[in-house]
Amino acid sequence: MTDTTLRALYGLKYHPFLPGVPTDGLWIPPAVEGFLGRVEALVAQGGFALVTGEPGSGKSKCLELLAVRLARLSDVAVGVMERPQSRLADFYRELGELFGVSLTPLNRYGGFKALRARWRSHLDTTLFRPVLLIDEAQEVTTDCLTELRLLQSARFDSESLLTTVLCADARLPERFRSPECLPLGSRIRTRLLLAALAPQELIGYLEFALAEAGAPHLFTRELIATLAAHAAGNLRLLSHMAAEILAIAAARALPAPLDEKLFFEAFPPPGRPKTPKPPRGGT
Repeated sequence: MTDTTLRALYGLKYHPFLPGVPTDGLWIPPAVEGFLGRVEALVAQGGFALVTGEPGSGKSKCLELLAVRLARLSDVAVGVMERPQSRLADFYRELGELFGVSLTPLNRYGGFKALRARWRSHLDTTLFRPVLLIDEAQEVTTDCLTELRLLQSARFDSESLLTTVLCADARLPERFRSPECLPLGSRIRTRLLLAALAPQELIGYLEFALAEAGAPHLFTRELIATLAAHAAGNLRLLSHMAAEILAIAAARALPAPLDEKLFFEAFPPPGRPKTPKPPRGGT
């Protein structure tokens, strides 16, 4: 069944549990809202911010929300790094493309000066600094992290020419303990740790997601509670399970609201195989 058919069947404006949810349909926990506000304030001063958490905890969505929030501010130049695993030459090349500076990878010192001059010019003509967002930042090499720290530091480290937001799993904070990365780790000015969510928080997410998609009563309260109890506090796992239930229900053309019986059919306890059900009206 196509996504269009599924949405028509249940009156959904969009699929609430697949990638591509509109930004205004993203759930924002209080901790994330506070972090977004702190980064907005940080932009006026420059410096490093860090988002960390286990896979599936919502790090990339947090960065997406931040990008949209910053785009609404006037005089802010936001660059999003697409290839964090690049070596130093390509790292410089991508920075140049993001901030409108023509760089020659073989002339690294020239690139260093050109980027700083570009950021300095931006600072002299606007109230805010340029911003660099790096998702999957645990993949950035130590050489590139060191270069980035030196690039944005000016006047004997009393001024920062750039705001950089690093989004990574737990491997990056662990690297900050090493002598090579400790200078950068000590410069993180605001942090957000996305931990496992409590079932009640997951219930809030499901209720919000369904309401924003236009079908607040698609799942019964019992199904919502059951999903939240089995998601191990992980938003990605919760969304995958909810999407699987929707797909099964749509394939059978089951009417709303969908109840918790469907959960146990879709995700039987270990050792018990799924029981296939005939389509509605079948024998």
